[in-house]
Amino acid sequence: MSDTLTELKKKAAQLSEAERAELALSLIESLDGPAEADVEEAWRREIERRISQIDGGEVKLIPGDEVFARLRRRLG
Repeated sequence: MSDTLTELKKKAAQLSEAERAELALSLIESLDGPAEADVEEAWRREIERRISQIDGGEVKLIPGDEVFARLRRRLG
């Protein structure tokens, strides 16, 4: 590992959680490129649709513990 990388990691560890998250996103985007606008819009619409279904009682939420218990039973 280069000295520069070691120093950057040390400095990054001193950042707040929000700053580290912003840095992580920036680094990922530098590798993958930013998300395309139409993808962001599609996700926004999907999130709104799902929230509407929840608020309207069309779907029933299942607690995470129950979901994982079901998965363990299936895979066990």
